[in-house]
Amino acid sequence: MKKTSLLGGIKENFPSGLVVFLVALPLCLGIALASGAPPLSGIIAGIVGGLVVGSLSNSNISVSGPAAGLTAIVLTAITDLGAFELFLCAGIIAGLIQLVLGFIRAGSISNYFPNNVIEGMLAAIGIIIILKQVPHALGFDKDYEGHESIFDNGLNFGYFTELLGAIHPGAIVVTLVSVAILIAWDKIQVLKRMKMLPGALVAVVAGILLNELFKMTGSSLAIAPQHLVSLPVPQSLDDFKNLITLPDFNGFTNPKVWIVGATIAIVASIETLLCIEASDRLDKQRRITDTNLELKAQGIGNLVSSFIGGLPMTSVVVRSSANANAGATSKSSAIIHGVLLLICVLSIPVLLNLIPLATLAAVLILVGYKLAKPATFRHFWHLGKFQFIPFVATVVAVVATDLLKGVGIGLAISIFYILQGNMKRAYYLSREKLDDADEITIKLAEEVSFLNKAAIKKTLKNIKANSNVIIDARGTSYIATDVLEMIQDFANIRAKEEDINVELLGFKTSYKDYETDEDSHIVITHRRAM
Repeated sequence: MKKTSLLGGIKENFPSGLVVFLVALPLCLGIALASGAPPLSGIIAGIVGGLVVGSLSNSNISVSGPAAGLTAIVLTAITDLGAFELFLCAGIIAGLIQLVLGFIRAGSISNYFPNNVIEGMLAAIGIIIILKQVPHALGFDKDYEGHESIFDNGLNFGYFTELLGAIHPGAIVVTLVSVAILIAWDKIQVLKRMKMLPGALVAVVAGILLNELFKMTGSSLAIAPQHLVSLPVPQSLDDFKNLITLPDFNGFTNPKVWIVGATIAIVASIETLLCIEASDRLDKQRRITDTNLELKAQGIGNLVSSFIGGLPMTSVVVRSSANANAGATSKSSAIIHGVLLLICVLSIPVLLNLIPLATLAAVLILVGYKLAKPATFRHFWHLGKFQFIPFVATVVAVVATDLLKGVGIGLAISIFYILQGNMKRAYYLSREKLDDADEITIKLAEEVSFLNKAAIKKTLKNIKANSNVIIDARGTSYIATDVLEMIQDFANIRAKEEDINVELLGFKTSYKDYETDEDSHIVITHRRAM
């Protein structure tokens, strides 16, 4: 596999890094707010996610930062512990645990996530992005960034009434102009070739200029400051120092801190593995990320972030999908986004605070549409119910609950269908009705487990006396011991008693040949003379 270059493709990936920076900026601030943490803690996590995790990981598309899925855990932990400084110790513990998970190769769990569940998770994230950004696009910003479920505020008519009453015409104009620019950059070939001038940047600049024009002309369309990006603006060196919070290392003697740290490590690791699997599917070159290395990178990232006052982080689907859609080809895009976050905090927060949230909402709405486009639903519909139902169930569950619960529900349904299909497809009969069959052929599947025992037993039980039976295992690589014994008893005992002619094809001579631990041989001798 070609080694990923740390600084490879900087020129090609600067536009995508810029897009991710613009998307990540309000998310970092919003997640910090949702977590009850200092505003800058989210930005610090984003910077570390870009510079540290981006440098150590070999993922070409994934972008790490503060995660919406951890907000409830962080908020509860800060409240219970009584101080953000104590919580930072939990972040350090989480980082250490993730390092250990990486060294013991726990990342291989990601290989067991089925594609329909991963695609369902991506589609659900797309729907959530759209639903959560529509209020910002309309000029209603009561619902802060960083919520993962659309039902965080409760599904009540009061919320929608307030939303309709707060629609701001200026925000709508900025949103429509931004969407038009983004679509033009995506559809018009001449504009698509302008790699160093991404449509998202043009849309953001246009949003700023439009709002400044509204303000200069005294128009009622002018967007108020509460509907713009809001970064802290330090006025002196002391202000910079006060922005950073250091851990209170006395927290390591508190058992609650260790419990919180372990919880964060488990949840963050699972979310990261899910997002890495999704990011690899978004990669047009279909490169595969070393998930064990990713856990180590996340662990080091959480250690660094917590030591300097940042929130815990994971690989994040929203930023990763924005990165892929913007044309990222290497991990330098994630590093560039971290550099830009660092520069903006140190130098240009005043300029960034001019960006309307409506124009960022337009960027995210198009990202969400690409994740949840109707073609994806049609694709799984055509694959059949065994693929479509787990896919849709994952979409609905993630939207209605959160990422981990939704994926868990999707996995449970997917496993149910796998087991059901496995039980049904252990063998195939040459005739649908045993009673009317002159010759019965039981063709075993590639793998026959204990789950298939009941179905095979029922079929053998229903075979009538004086029948001709062929049991074909030529395409079978594994048969469970108890199923083999059942076939042996049928062929050697019942077949003799009821004058059933049994022909066995492809059966090996010992249980070991079927990759079992048993030693005893199969002795099947009966075949009625023709």
